[in-house]
Amino acid sequence: MFLTITTTGTPERPATDLGYLLHKHPDKAQAFSTSYGTAHVLYPEAETGRCTAALLLEVDAVALVRRGKGKGRGGAPDAALAQYVNDRPYAASSLLAVALSSVFSSAMKGVCNARPELPGQARPLRVEVPALPARGGPDLVRKLFEPLGWTVTAAPVPLDTEFPDWGDSRYVSLVLEADALTLAEALRHLYVLLPVLDDAKHYWVAPDEVDKLLRVGEGWLPGHPEQRLITSRYLSRRWSLTRQATERLELVRLAETDDSEVEEIDNAVEAETETEEKPTPLAVQRREAIVTALRQSKAARVLDLGCGQGQLLQTLLKDPAFTEIVGVDVSMRALTIASRRLKLDRMGERMASRVQLFQGSLAYTDARLKGYDAAVLSEVVEHLDLPRLPALEYAVFGSARPRTVLVTTPNVEYNVRWESLPAGHVRHGDHRFEWTRAEFRSWADAVAERHGYAVGFVAVGPDDPEVGPPTQMAVFTMTTPKEAKAA
Repeated sequence: MFLTITTTGTPERPATDLGYLLHKHPDKAQAFSTSYGTAHVLYPEAETGRCTAALLLEVDAVALVRRGKGKGRGGAPDAALAQYVNDRPYAASSLLAVALSSVFSSAMKGVCNARPELPGQARPLRVEVPALPARGGPDLVRKLFEPLGWTVTAAPVPLDTEFPDWGDSRYVSLVLEADALTLAEALRHLYVLLPVLDDAKHYWVAPDEVDKLLRVGEGWLPGHPEQRLITSRYLSRRWSLTRQATERLELVRLAETDDSEVEEIDNAVEAETETEEKPTPLAVQRREAIVTALRQSKAARVLDLGCGQGQLLQTLLKDPAFTEIVGVDVSMRALTIASRRLKLDRMGERMASRVQLFQGSLAYTDARLKGYDAAVLSEVVEHLDLPRLPALEYAVFGSARPRTVLVTTPNVEYNVRWESLPAGHVRHGDHRFEWTRAEFRSWADAVAERHGYAVGFVAVGPDDPEVGPPTQMAVFTMTTPKEAKAA
């Protein structure tokens, strides 16, 4: 993966000033470690009249597979071949953009302590990227770069020079030339637009990417004619993040038009004079209750059965008392989202050794579930048809047999307190049933008696004196054979 930046100069403004701007001496070849390999910076030429800096990103294919946890280009966990056969080591992508921001971070910010006057000087620039994936072809490359002051040459790369009839690939050989741009502007353009053209980031796009996009896009993104496409692709088409970024960019545009500050435009709501304490969401209260019960049981190795998108796993990982955490779900899509939420591809080895994700159905026994201190079924049982509950019961309590089992489920009696829930409706469209407190206790007592457990009950959320808490939790604790018989 290769990129060069070239500038020309005069004796009064030598081209070798590029070394000051990049904070990399032209006489040295330097190497920098990145998450996925090594970035090399060198200068093929460094004269007064012309200076070229080259960034070569040497991707470690093994690290790419290990840290990616088996994900292919689209993040598909089952794309096994894509782990090994892909363009990541060779074509410019978000990997190169991250290397740019890491190796040339001061230059991108426009900082040069040795020569403070240099970052603000516009200069002729030429950028070459030999292999750039361009989803949208050369036309889209021109639409993205030309409004920013670049002259664009995007030559399509043929699929095979020996067989021209096969046509062109989706890659282009890109040359960008500008008569007068600052280096910081050029680097910011590349940082955003390289992954936009590739349209497949190598990392999970979190909400903080919105702030990053607006920071790097300051001064050029709000007025760009392809702003919506850039924003959508940069944020991996995550609708909520794209909408948030678009709204903030529109405020910036309006402020610039009105020659005022964003805070002056966004003043429809007066600032709050008092800080009101917001109620803790029920999902957070539920996770807190589960973690408290697990700590009381002194569990170290924990199963999250029906882990969904990994919210509880994320909470458990923050507590070093839980040395081994396993998430199990029947949905591969949910496991993919959980992997991204936990940032498994960027997690350190010590932390990664504490967590596993695997696909499995709780309707069947599974030898992988045996030998754990505790198992959690958080808002799981109500998603099963009632005739399938005995199968889940045996798989967990009869086969896996963890010392402690926590089961949470909605309390249907509390539904009358939800103003937004129509009468007679369950809380989620996939709920096959919702139990009253008496029904839940009856089921839990029967399960405990059949399998040698004692069971207690914990209210989760505000305990209404008439209808009870919104969520009910059963805490099953394995008894000795003698205790089980007495129970």
